[in-house]
Amino acid sequence: MARMSADERRESVIRAAMHEFARGGYHGTSTEAIAKRVGVSQPYLFRLFPNKQAIFLAAADRCLRETREVLGAAAEGLEGDEATYAMANAYARLITEDPDKLQMQLQMYVTIGAAEAAGDHELGELVRNGWMELWDTVHLPLGGDVNETTTFMAYGMLINNLAAMGFPPGHRVWEGLFPAARVQGREGRPGE
Repeated sequence: MARMSADERRESVIRAAMHEFARGGYHGTSTEAIAKRVGVSQPYLFRLFPNKQAIFLAAADRCLRETREVLGAAAEGLEGDEATYAMANAYARLITEDPDKLQMQLQMYVTIGAAEAAGDHELGELVRNGWMELWDTVHLPLGGDVNETTTFMAYGMLINNLAAMGFPPGHRVWEGLFPAARVQGREGRPGE
């Protein structure tokens, strides 16, 4: 078996970190757990990244970038309502098929809030920049309409929270949301 390059190992670390941070949050995830998941030593992990915050930022950046790519691809060539529904459905599929994406987003917001409260504004600034790129990805297909973009993003945040709380598909809380969002929730939870 061929040895992995540093770039391949770095990629493995980002994937593992996204999973571990999504499950345990920034403060609840050890770099040891990430190193173990990848199959490297902690010292090697720190040859790839200078510190835990850098690993978290790489995972957060990856999460936001992949979400942007999904939304951008869904809206390609579409405008207005067609773009809205295509992006909403694509996002609903994304967080259903890859729950780490949803959990990582939620962990990013908690981590930023804690960092800001402690006076660390660098982390928040970096993640806010990524979120603004996500905003712009949605904004353009919606005709540059601030109200439409705000509504879309607000629905997305509501969907995030309802899915994270485990509301099952078919539950009445999903009524009135975008078509694919109506069937969101975690499988296996009793419905109403």
